Amino acid sequence: MATAIYARQSIDKKDSLSIEAQIDICKKECNNENQFLIYTDKGYSGKNTDRPQFCKMMQDVKGGLIDKVVVYRLDRLSRSITDFGQMWEELNNYNVAFTSVSEKFDTETPVGRAMIYIIMVFAQLERETIAERVKDNYYERAKYGTWLGGPAPFGFNTDRINISGKNVPTLITNEDIKTVEKMFYTYIKDNESLGSIAKMLSKEGVFCGKRKAWDNVAVSRILHSPLYVQADIDVYTYYRSKGITKFANEIEEFDGTHAAQVIGKRDASTRKYSDFKDHVVSLMNFQGIIPSEIWLECQYKLDRNRQLKNTGKGKNSWLTGLLKCASCGYAIIVKKGYKNNLFLACSGHYNIHICDKKEFLISIKEIEDAVQTSMEEILAKCHSDSENEPVYNSKQKMELAKIEEKIEKLVGCIAESTEITISYLNKEIEKLDAQRRKILNSMTSKQKNEKYQLGNIVFKNLDNMQKHQTAEAFIEKILVDIDSLEIVWKV
Repeated sequence: MATAIYARQSIDKKDSLSIEAQIDICKKECNNENQFLIYTDKGYSGKNTDRPQFCKMMQDVKGGLIDKVVVYRLDRLSRSITDFGQMWEELNNYNVAFTSVSEKFDTETPVGRAMIYIIMVFAQLERETIAERVKDNYYERAKYGTWLGGPAPFGFNTDRINISGKNVPTLITNEDIKTVEKMFYTYIKDNESLGSIAKMLSKEGVFCGKRKAWDNVAVSRILHSPLYVQADIDVYTYYRSKGITKFANEIEEFDGTHAAQVIGKRDASTRKYSDFKDHVVSLMNFQGIIPSEIWLECQYKLDRNRQLKNTGKGKNSWLTGLLKCASCGYAIIVKKGYKNNLFLACSGHYNIHICDKKEFLISIKEIEDAVQTSMEEILAKCHSDSENEPVYNSKQKMELAKIEEKIEKLVGCIAESTEITISYLNKEIEKLDAQRRKILNSMTSKQKNEKYQLGNIVFKNLDNMQKHQTAEAFIEKILVDIDSLEIVWKV
């Protein structure tokens, strides 16, 4: 391998050392070395490293042709500490020494290495300072509802809008927004799923951006996005319940007019829609399209989907999460064994070793069939009972349930709120409580005590997610013994 000598001169000046002189000085410094590779950049500034011969030298470093780089002065390589720091990291990665004749930097000596590390500290400080300035500017723009860049989401085009004399980025709707509305209003229906919507759109010939076909991920991304919602206090409360404590706008500004965005960096290992730590919610400078109650219904349904998928729930059986060991009471897990055959495993036995149930003679298929038969009997009885009794006002009960849920979430937000925000939350709670009392007063005592009408549900026609949700509404747990089971009902 050879010693590389690098020389640079931006312009010829009387007090400027020529490239030839720089090379001679470097050769004298390396008097015991015979083989040199010379790299020169004449007429190039040291403000960056975008120079032909410098780039060629670094390529030769990576190619294993060089074991040492020598320069007359440090600024011949770069006038930027950050650039020098990056170059030094490259040299260090390939075990290439570095010497600066004037400053006496020689990485083959302890003092030389110490000086390099000092330079690296300042380079890191410069990088972090720049990153912090960029981040501050990013969040400052978010406060004003600015679209922060990137391709426009489905249903939007990018544009600019004049706010306080400044033209700032925004989003405007296009013809695809009708498809977005259709997706939200379809998904809230009981028998619809991400997959069914993807199939519907693909069949109708609606393009997913540049792609022809839709999939579950593309549909989920749109339904999760707050860029479409008319953000009001309920949306604010929803994100508070998700762990977000930072809002770029005051709570009073969540008036159901503007759309919103969630800002924050996620690691590759972080679940995109479940971990909102250190994220910020900001209202946009354009109006939302989807009413908050529709958007929130979609979020709750999406949340239930994730709960089914968490830690394998529902992956092998729609009864996962309901199955308990009759001996120890711990969860029974449905696992795949040899040739993908499903078997039951007691977590009390395999995880904490307190149960003697090593295996079960009853299969998950037999359990599912038994539970399905029982569920069909229950649903049929509910339906037949409703035919002989006055039908209660299901709309009122649904409204009541939603109001009580909102009150519960608002109360949960008070603990982490400011004095001003608490005052506003209390007013919202009072309004909701007044609505609640009004509904209760309008319901007869018989209506208040009646069971929910389930309608003509055909249990066997439900998908696994719907079966799980329906079973969970009626069943407390299913106790499984070696060759038998017991269903513990909630009703």
